[in-house]
Amino acid sequence: MMPSFRTAALLALPLIGVSLAAPALADVKDGVDAWQAGNYQAAVAEWRPLAIAGDADAQFNLGQAYKLGRGVPTDLGQAEAWYRRAAKQGHLQAEDNLGLVLFTANRREEAMPYITRSAERGEPRAQYVLGTALFNGDLAPQDLPRAYALTKRASDAGLGIASARLAQLDNLIPLDQRQRGLAMLPEIEKSEQRARLAAVNASAPPAPKPAPASPVKVASLPPSIPGTSYTPPPVIATPAPAPVRPAPGPIRSVEVPPSPAASAATAAAIEATTDAATAAAAAATEPGTTYSAPPESADAPAAKPADPAPPPPAKPAPKPVQKDPVKVAQAPAPVRVHSGAASPWRAQLGAFGVEANARNLWKALEKKSSALAARQPYLVKSGKLTRLQAGGFANKGEADSFCAAMRKDGQACLVVDK
Repeated sequence: MMPSFRTAALLALPLIGVSLAAPALADVKDGVDAWQAGNYQAAVAEWRPLAIAGDADAQFNLGQAYKLGRGVPTDLGQAEAWYRRAAKQGHLQAEDNLGLVLFTANRREEAMPYITRSAERGEPRAQYVLGTALFNGDLAPQDLPRAYALTKRASDAGLGIASARLAQLDNLIPLDQRQRGLAMLPEIEKSEQRARLAAVNASAPPAPKPAPASPVKVASLPPSIPGTSYTPPPVIATPAPAPVRPAPGPIRSVEVPPSPAASAATAAAIEATTDAATAAAAAATEPGTTYSAPPESADAPAAKPADPAPPPPAKPAPKPVQKDPVKVAQAPAPVRVHSGAASPWRAQLGAFGVEANARNLWKALEKKSSALAARQPYLVKSGKLTRLQAGGFANKGEADSFCAAMRKDGQACLVVDK
């Protein structure tokens, strides 16, 4: 008979790291800063009122403090309670830690639904526990190929105890079933990505529903009676506008027919004015140029002057004034964008309803992990969500190694193809 493993060995796992949730409020971030500076009591003081008010990140962080005994006495009951409250709001890290805390407290049947969901999202510790259960056949139906595949995934993520268990399974599981387990790995990896994205989208706040349009109300009119007559409404005459009288000139002159030279000068002046207006309209379409506003048109018809003055002597059309080009302020330097020939692989670190939370997470991870120094951050908009992604990977293997290192530090990470 094939031997079984005692899953109580999970007690040797680093169940909960010191990673904290990305802050959603300024006060939560103040607590994270205090925690990273070693001032755990100040961090707990920042998080407690927010956790009581229902902030999921603060609830998760307070559970971390009680589990690790930092800033407060160690209390696994309090840790479980705060993890559970955050998990009910869709906090994935809280759900991961809740399942592991329940399992180590020997409440394994209660823990297995959380363990199974965490393993489906690619959480290495949960994959190790579920793989052991599938090998033993005690907390899940026995499935040796899948047990080997999940243990291999946890080992590839850098979990040392999973690597030791994998070496034991090499001697206990027949070769053909191990090969079947290895063939399952590509599909398991794709399934993990789908499960993580679905969980992130499910935890995002729903988009507000548009208000229903109010129905148009139709006025009710009495039916018409044939043969009846009605009196049309009176027509109100609109008073004619008062004629505009020209300002009296100081000197009245006798109207005389214009001379041929004066007529030619007037035509030249009109042509020059038309050319200048056309040039100004064309220049208005070019950036950095200005133009004069068109003259306002009068609604009332112009009144004919009593005695028009003789046309002035012809003058040469003025040359258009050469205006200096308007200086355009220099635009700020564009954000660096990778060319289309770059690798399509990126590492997604989270999705947020508030863009500032994604930026704060990147800043916090830069202080914590040197692996981000050579990576380019991307803020990818998807509806009301902002996805934080790291780029600059030469291939998928490099992105997988990066995500494995981030998950080892307790940070959720998902390799995606942009």
